[in-house]
Amino acid sequence: MNKKERFKGVIDYFLTHQPTAETELVYDNPFQLLVAVILSAQCTDKRVNLVTPDVFRDFSTPQKMAATDFDTLFPYIRSISYPNNKTKHLIGMAQMLVNDFEAKVPETVEDLVKLPGVGRKTANVIVSVVYHQPAMAVDTHVFRVSARLGLTTAAKTPAAAEKQLVQHIPQAYIATAHHWLILHGRYTCLARTPKCEACGLTAYCKYFKKHNADTLT
Repeated sequence: MNKKERFKGVIDYFLTHQPTAETELVYDNPFQLLVAVILSAQCTDKRVNLVTPDVFRDFSTPQKMAATDFDTLFPYIRSISYPNNKTKHLIGMAQMLVNDFEAKVPETVEDLVKLPGVGRKTANVIVSVVYHQPAMAVDTHVFRVSARLGLTTAAKTPAAAEKQLVQHIPQAYIATAHHWLILHGRYTCLARTPKCEACGLTAYCKYFKKHNADTLT
């Protein structure tokens, strides 16, 4: 099976079994999503969704978050991983939005990564989810699943994986494919104990073929 056939098989599977896929973060507007994605770094979406309702209620706009201080915001997110850094990032992000972007969430990756707490992965999430651009955000799930399936080859960094994925996935599916791979990694292709017996992608999966060679012969 060549790479083109592998990508087609994986995409066709998801189109059939999960035609719509979206972030599990709960939000109502671009600013809220940006806050949630910053908080979600190395933290579960479930935990973030428990915290954000109070954050969104009391810091509903970039202006309100920009005007607060560390000691006021920190208690809201203390249960999130790395709360010290994220508190500083959120305030700095909001201040930059107000001062440099007229309190609007930027539409380009190049502008988004200027914001405190926003790396390329977060920026790609925003432009794909909010602005429907063909951007592939590579987190740990996407990185792991794409490598196991054989969609990426010898990609040592998220940036390298992103480059390979967008090269082979049709633009119309790139934004959705990000969520396909994340959700597959979160619920089926787990890091330590992948649920291969429940996976519909084993026919295309290099990991499955390698680790089940004896039973396949």
